[in-house]
Amino acid sequence: MTRVGLGFDVHPLVEGRPLVLGGVEVPAARGLGGHSDADVLTHAVADALLGALALGDLGQHFPDSDPRYRGISSLRLLADVVERVRSRGGRVVNIDATIVAEAPKLAGWLEPMRTRLAETLGLAVDQVSVKAKRAEQLGALGRQEGIAAMAVALVEVAG
Repeated sequence: MTRVGLGFDVHPLVEGRPLVLGGVEVPAARGLGGHSDADVLTHAVADALLGALALGDLGQHFPDSDPRYRGISSLRLLADVVERVRSRGGRVVNIDATIVAEAPKLAGWLEPMRTRLAETLGLAVDQVSVKAKRAEQLGALGRQEGIAAMAVALVEVAG
């Protein structure tokens, strides 16, 4: 059986934090605020995988009220999600993700993001797509108040 999941995440840009996207630290004046490393790309991918198997969302499994997850690398959370998928007989087929950020320019960082995500997911790089789009100065994302990401996951499940 083939299952599809959709993930979305958004975090505000704040002073004093690194900008981490897809497990890659991107040089920027501000980073994303949140309980973990606030990696919206990795969070969206994890939510897509959880959604494909109707397992809820990242916040249900790793609540921000739990101090164990303060500052944690989102790649560690994603690795846990992948294990949950596998334990239910699932196999990740591919991921397609889009980051929405007015700045910084991300074109030079997309390949390292793909590589880090693919490694964590146990996939070949050509099974992971990461794109970046601007918000064209519209809304909170266009005013550089935050960064968002969305992802679609295709998962095959035995049975």
